[in-house]
Amino acid sequence: MARPFLMAFALLSWTLIRSRSLNSESEVNLLDSKMLEGDTGWMAFPPEGWEEISGYDEFYTPIATYQACHVMEASQDNWLRTAWVPRADAERLYVELKFTLRDCSSIPGVAGTCKETFNIFYRETDSDNADVNSLSPDDYVKIDTIAADESFGQVDLGGRVMKLNTEVRDVGPLTRRGFYLAFQDVGACVALVAVRAFYKHCPQTRRSLSSFSATAAGADATALVEVQGMCLPGAIVVEMAPRMFCSADGEWLVPIGGCSCQPGYQQVMDRCQACSEGYYKDGTGSQPCIHCPPHSLTHRPGAPVCPCMEGHFRAYSEPATMACTRPPSPPRELVASLNASWVTLEWSPPSDIGSRMDLAYQVMCQKCAQKVEDVLVSSNSTEMTDGLTRRLNSNGRMTATVAMVPGTENRLKEIAKGGCTPCGEEVRILPGDVDLKETRVAVMGLDSQYDYVFEVASLNGVSSRSPKAPASVSVRLSINSAEFGQVTNIYQESVAKDSLSLSWTAPKHDIGTILEYEITFSEKVQKKVSYTTVKSKWTSVTLTGLKPATMYSVQIRARTAAGFGPFSNAFQFQTSEQSLDLTGEQSQNTIVWLSIVTGLIVLILIVFFLLKGRYCGYSKAKQNCDEEKQYHVKLPGLKMYVDPFTYEDPCEAVHEFAREIDVNRILIEGVVGAGEFGEVCRGRMRLPGGQAAPVAVKTLKAGYTEEQRRDFLCEASIMGQFDHPNIIRLEGVITRSIPVMIVTEFMENGSLDAFLRKNDGQFTAMQLVGMLRGIAAGMKYLADMSYVHRDLAARNILVNSNLMCKVSDFGLSRILEDDPDAAYTAKQGGRIPVRWTAPEAIAFRKFTSASDMWSYGIVMWEVTSYGERPYWDMSNQDVIKAIEEGYRLPAPMDCPVALHQLMLACWQQERTLRPKFIHMVAALDRLIRTPASLSVLANGTPRSPRPYLDPALPAFLAFGSVGDWLEAIKMGRYTDNFTAAGYTSLDAVARMALEDLARIGVTLVGHQKKILNGIQILRAQMVQMQDSGVQV
Repeated sequence: MARPFLMAFALLSWTLIRSRSLNSESEVNLLDSKMLEGDTGWMAFPPEGWEEISGYDEFYTPIATYQACHVMEASQDNWLRTAWVPRADAERLYVELKFTLRDCSSIPGVAGTCKETFNIFYRETDSDNADVNSLSPDDYVKIDTIAADESFGQVDLGGRVMKLNTEVRDVGPLTRRGFYLAFQDVGACVALVAVRAFYKHCPQTRRSLSSFSATAAGADATALVEVQGMCLPGAIVVEMAPRMFCSADGEWLVPIGGCSCQPGYQQVMDRCQACSEGYYKDGTGSQPCIHCPPHSLTHRPGAPVCPCMEGHFRAYSEPATMACTRPPSPPRELVASLNASWVTLEWSPPSDIGSRMDLAYQVMCQKCAQKVEDVLVSSNSTEMTDGLTRRLNSNGRMTATVAMVPGTENRLKEIAKGGCTPCGEEVRILPGDVDLKETRVAVMGLDSQYDYVFEVASLNGVSSRSPKAPASVSVRLSINSAEFGQVTNIYQESVAKDSLSLSWTAPKHDIGTILEYEITFSEKVQKKVSYTTVKSKWTSVTLTGLKPATMYSVQIRARTAAGFGPFSNAFQFQTSEQSLDLTGEQSQNTIVWLSIVTGLIVLILIVFFLLKGRYCGYSKAKQNCDEEKQYHVKLPGLKMYVDPFTYEDPCEAVHEFAREIDVNRILIEGVVGAGEFGEVCRGRMRLPGGQAAPVAVKTLKAGYTEEQRRDFLCEASIMGQFDHPNIIRLEGVITRSIPVMIVTEFMENGSLDAFLRKNDGQFTAMQLVGMLRGIAAGMKYLADMSYVHRDLAARNILVNSNLMCKVSDFGLSRILEDDPDAAYTAKQGGRIPVRWTAPEAIAFRKFTSASDMWSYGIVMWEVTSYGERPYWDMSNQDVIKAIEEGYRLPAPMDCPVALHQLMLACWQQERTLRPKFIHMVAALDRLIRTPASLSVLANGTPRSPRPYLDPALPAFLAFGSVGDWLEAIKMGRYTDNFTAAGYTSLDAVARMALEDLARIGVTLVGHQKKILNGIQILRAQMVQMQDSGVQV
């Protein structure tokens, strides 16, 4: 019976294989019966137990199937064994069976012998060593008994319908090199259509710019195999090395860590691509390559940084994204001004600053024992010495420039090496010799027995990267204080009610021709106040425009090519009440008698006031009263300052001089700063009419000591005694609640120094004089009340919205060191602000109105320099020593000569020669009445008005050359272009058009617009001046 059923089964077997299974990419086949061709190596035991039948799949590819159908006989034990299969990387094996099985009920007469299951076994070995003639069941391990989910019967045969079953079983872990599979038939009618043995793996993949190789799944169903990834070419590990886990199902889990494109490579899709030439990338990540910065270029792909072109560098701290820059060219127009006690070196910035903004200078000094021939020559002459050209300008200053001779700089350095050594500590360069921002230094401590070579080098942030030495310019000079002659005698030739004719003897000197004399005179009304300067090329002068019957003090000094000599002693001359012609001995006798009479009157007045005088007013910080007795005399009707420390209870002084304010009237709006006693707040004070006024509120900090509370209240007591528009106004105090408060008027623009720095260059000279006049008026009021401020500085001046300046800061026992800007230095009895304090106050703590006047001169310098730090970066000790040696602050840029003369008057070493504040107010009033007196600047350049809140470009007609004009509009780099093209006058520049700029080499659109805008304003100013009748 079995044979017919088997044949019928074989006839239909071709229909069983209709498609080739599509394996997942996570499965790796070790055995696939459909792929076997020829001798499969499969063995049946007994040979007739399983029968191989050839068929075709849907692609008509021959395949082998195995069938067994011995259902008529009982106790069947038919085995089919595969060939030996290498295990490869498999640790867990999966077996997929595709088979058909006939329903035993569809076969008559086989109820006791037909089965509907079969068994599957495996055996592991390290080699193909199975017996081809026999099979030992004991060598095999059973995997499972296989039953059909669907079986077919007679009806299916008739309809040619086959029911294919698929079963998958797994086994593991595998440990040997290979294995056999075996199938046991126990009496079923079964056909093995396909047998596939495979294992699962995670296929090769790329994730996060990392490559992961194919990895076999683990032996357990829950095993995770960790796999380390490899960065793709051009990528590197950033934080954590890439890794993933391969699951038992052959799937990659979420990656951990990863790679990023290394510098010089950019990410393109899932790979890293090298930057092309001319591009770079300096960091890791997905950002793209960018074009090389200016003055840098790459010459190969994959550059992490663009190397700088020759002669260009980057500073050590600058990233690769920064453009390469170059060291600056040497300074220009080095000028050495020799005076009796020091030398001033001045220079102009280099023509090329290397496209950087961190320009600085270094001054180097060499002392040479062997003197060279005198370099100080007559005006407008030129002399060549060792390849160095020294020119004297119209002011008699020596301009040192390198002559157009090859090797000049090298020659100077050779001179320095031969017999020259670095200057010692005795030579002081102020404010310093390195990291200089200003183009001027003062040199002190020079010895007339030596020559000196000064070399000024310009540097910037990349100078240290250049293998070349910084570009510099040098000058060699000598100083001999004995060579500077002094005018010793001044004679009166004639006198009138409004003029004086004077003469003098030329001083003895050894430094060439005297170029001119400078005559300084002022009214001698108690003290010198306002100075007037005239010049003469002869040893005589007539002073005109004088007041009748007025005593004048006159001083004269000579100027040579080496600079100015010292002033003569002060000589006094008096104009007559009527026009006289006094000469010779008659004039001298008149002066003698007038002097005697005047002296007697002054002496009588002094004795009278000393006898009537009373205890002097208390000055700041409990100064000794004898310092002020000779100046502070209480006059009838004049309010005097009362020291609050004379009260046992400070509250009594507060209630006498200040009014108590109800705390409910004050609304605090915010904190604007921290004071010495606590916070300084902005607030509003409710007025009786219902309106509110802005106020400043000082609060006493929590945890205060009794001494701090006393000082806090005493400051209010001091302020409460003052009533002047240029003194900060006290609104009142709050002492009956916590915290204790002082309420003052609110000053919108804050402190004067910060306000000036914020608005640098935005004021006219007249506006600055107005500010100074307000400060002087406030100080005059304090001086009249016998109050000495002691700490007058721009930081202690407040400015309101109308630019009115008011003196503030009247604390007595303040912790001064809390203010780092004040630069205080400890002295016996307290700390004082050295840069603002008079020499006698520093040395002997002699604080008087005269010392306040010295401080006022420093405030004038701060105002005209727009908040610059006095004495720059000099140390306090250097400041003290320089002042003792006669050094005074030079005029700031664009400072009128008249203001600088007033400053110098404030800085007289002898305090009795300094002006009083009443005279300072009068002097400033005269300047305000005569604005033309402010147009002459200390540096010889007329000031261009730039009104506050209405900024404008400079007045270009004020510049003497095209180069100066270009520097003013920040286009100085094109000076050579203009000169080479013949544009050497402002009139020629005013006629230029756009095509002219392009022709001379101005090609950048932004620069063209800036220069054209300046030309338009230049034309407008020329037209305006022509309309005003001024010859242009």
